[in-house]
Amino acid sequence: MQNHKQPLNVFISTPLEQVHVDRIRQVAPEIVTVNDNAALLPPARYTADHKGAEKFARTIAEEEQWRAGLAVADILWDFPPASADGSGGLSLAPNVKWVQTTSSGVGQMVKALGLQDSDLLITTARGIHAWPLADFVFLGLLSHYKQRRYLELEQRAHRWQRYCGDGLAGKTLGVVGAGGVGRQVMAVGRAFGMRIIALAPSGSSKTAGQLGADEIFPPSRLHDMLAITDALVLSVPHTPDTEGMIGRAALAALKPGAVLVNVARGQIVDEDALIQALESGHVAFAALDVFAVEPLPGSSPLWDMPNVLISPHSASTVAGENGMIADIFCHNLQCYVDGRLDEMRNVLDKARMY
Repeated sequence: MQNHKQPLNVFISTPLEQVHVDRIRQVAPEIVTVNDNAALLPPARYTADHKGAEKFARTIAEEEQWRAGLAVADILWDFPPASADGSGGLSLAPNVKWVQTTSSGVGQMVKALGLQDSDLLITTARGIHAWPLADFVFLGLLSHYKQRRYLELEQRAHRWQRYCGDGLAGKTLGVVGAGGVGRQVMAVGRAFGMRIIALAPSGSSKTAGQLGADEIFPPSRLHDMLAITDALVLSVPHTPDTEGMIGRAALAALKPGAVLVNVARGQIVDEDALIQALESGHVAFAALDVFAVEPLPGSSPLWDMPNVLISPHSASTVAGENGMIADIFCHNLQCYVDGRLDEMRNVLDKARMY
């Protein structure tokens, strides 16, 4: 592909701090025009909020500007949200050739939008969430082994009574999903003195050493791996192969008293079976960032279980998130302008969904 000679229009379709918009604007300004009218976007509820305030409505004039901007856009910062009735969204941007998403796990959304067989170029935020998600994993593990809730109750009661907790050293950390997040989790686990085992990706020829594990198991031996796992971490993408992977049989195979941390997607786990395993104590503790239905319904037993830590799908969200995504976008935008598509980062394989 040759360098772009014609102007390119970038449309910012979800909330983004002005400092990062300005950085994008500095990439090839002679070719690239950035449309970033903040009045057309819902106000951010928190740092790195990619959706914005609920019940946001544009005026008639603002809606016309929104549609006009999308109509001429060549490149999008994020998929534009559809209206409450499901209309609009990407259908308002007929000329778009590339979308830079603000998430890593967009495969299911791309499938739902019917884009798997399209020519649309999609790049993701893959890689930026490894450290924040690893932080959450070990927050969960240490909360259990160091008995955080017990300490909070004792502190509240002004009671000084020595106790015996546990640690991570010597425990077996089992990771399902040895991508960027999983490898970061394994590296931190090794620093804590844990034994590292992992489920090898289907068709992978990588060795345990290449993945950063002490031992790897093929998918056919998932239950054998679970049987010796003290701390199970799920960081696998949501695909047809992984949906329901940790079902009733897998949970039964898990070592009694194990801890489960899910930073993947809620659909990976049979939630009803997990609740039963938590109630029986077969799973001693669960730290969950994702759920089968989000927001988690108020009627879910998970809310009130003392051996569950709930995060509202926010474990990956940190103050510097948009800055890191903007780094990816600016790099990719320069590559796109130069015609160096093979050097663009995080290009989504739409067939594999990650």
